[in-house]
Amino acid sequence: MAPAGSDREQAPLRFVTMGLGWDPVRDGVWSGGFRPEIDLNAAALLYAGDRLTDVVWHEQLLSQDGAVRLLGDNLTGHGEGDDEVITVDLTRMSPRVTSVLLLVTSYSGQAFDVIENGFCRLVDGLTRRDIARFALPAGPDHTGFVLGRLHRDAGPWQFHVVGVAIPARHPVEAVPHLEQFLT
Repeated sequence: MAPAGSDREQAPLRFVTMGLGWDPVRDGVWSGGFRPEIDLNAAALLYAGDRLTDVVWHEQLLSQDGAVRLLGDNLTGHGEGDDEVITVDLTRMSPRVTSVLLLVTSYSGQAFDVIENGFCRLVDGLTRRDIARFALPAGPDHTGFVLGRLHRDAGPWQFHVVGVAIPARHPVEAVPHLEQFLT
């Protein structure tokens, strides 16, 4: 699905949900009988201008201001629909936060080209409509994906689609690649 509209066409956002899903490893996918589980992670990186101030990920499930929450860490992809969910209550966001980058990483290291049915999406929490939805892009070095940026300048919160693969298994590895998406 293509992103739904540009920054100028969107109504102000108040509450959004990032969903991440993938299928678990099936028999026969990996050779030699060794089948490592696939552990994808959703993360939200909070910025004040171009300065990283907070990260919500599987080792910190709640932002300092309580506005961003990861609802658990799925280690295998088992289950229907969204396997990991991050909720963002933009009405509770600290006034110093100007951007939130939404990120997917392959913590277990598999590139997205070996992951079946991987997707991420952003949903408007009030209308329940997808704002953006992407299949995780195939590529031998694609272990990270930047879904997009929630941001506020002088006005209300808006969403800007990024949709770019990066080499990152962990949010710390992603940080050097993210500065370009803050403007």
